[in-house]
Amino acid sequence: MNALTKKQTMKVTPIKEHIGAEITGLDLRQPLEEETRQALYDALVDNVVIVIRNQQFTAPEFANAGRLFGDLMEDQNRRYLAPGEPMVSTLSNRHLDSNGKQAKVSKTATWHTDHTNQEFPPKFTSLYPIELPGGGGGTAVFNSRAGFEALPQDMKDRITDMKTANNLVSSARANVANPDNMRDQGALDGKIMIQPLVQTHPDRGSKAIWFHTGKTENILGMKPKETQEFLAELLELAIKPEFTYVHEYTLGDMLIVDNRSALHQARFDYDHTKHRHLYRLLVRGDRPV
Repeated sequence: MNALTKKQTMKVTPIKEHIGAEITGLDLRQPLEEETRQALYDALVDNVVIVIRNQQFTAPEFANAGRLFGDLMEDQNRRYLAPGEPMVSTLSNRHLDSNGKQAKVSKTATWHTDHTNQEFPPKFTSLYPIELPGGGGGTAVFNSRAGFEALPQDMKDRITDMKTANNLVSSARANVANPDNMRDQGALDGKIMIQPLVQTHPDRGSKAIWFHTGKTENILGMKPKETQEFLAELLELAIKPEFTYVHEYTLGDMLIVDNRSALHQARFDYDHTKHRHLYRLLVRGDRPV
């Protein structure tokens, strides 16, 4: 430890038996000992989602905090970046589209993991609130590792080797997608990324249900409509209250999700005349297997 580095004492408090932990005692603007950094990483992997309380970040400071967990990757939507920080994007119900009109805020957010249409999707997604609507607008997280483990054996056997074909916007979401995203989809000229429906965690060897409803065009061997029906049935079977945590933000929360063991979903149960404004960063992951 550098002589100028002040030792910080991290406390990990489980939120639920199967998902979530609260982290206190850290200021991520300050250097961390390697032992503490590794313990923080392990807390995230073991608990699927963590919330690090009482942080005070500018966008560059948020990016630096994210680098404690690995190399950052660019958000594929480059329209809504935080001022002065290209590795941090913003989520807001007041964004404008390329025509200067208020961008569509979907009220039908689906369970998903991020950027499945890319070869190396993010292993972690982190969110940090800048302005909150005063109630609601949380993020739901589902432990898809526990969900997979709890499936009947015949369903595990059925889905383990399934593959999904992913693009920027699936045809199932075309009618509710942001028009800018649909134009981006057209520019990709049909580029498809094949991914596993069940991912093996590179750090732990565990398996988890892993997909993005809005980017899955089809499961190989199924048609798109059949695929969406099957994924809905799979989630209905796998998602249980004990495997799910809904984080209701307070200012200062740094929420981090291990995408390799989780699906997440935005909640729209808030007053949309109020501003919901979050920073988001992504930590690059491995090729899913």
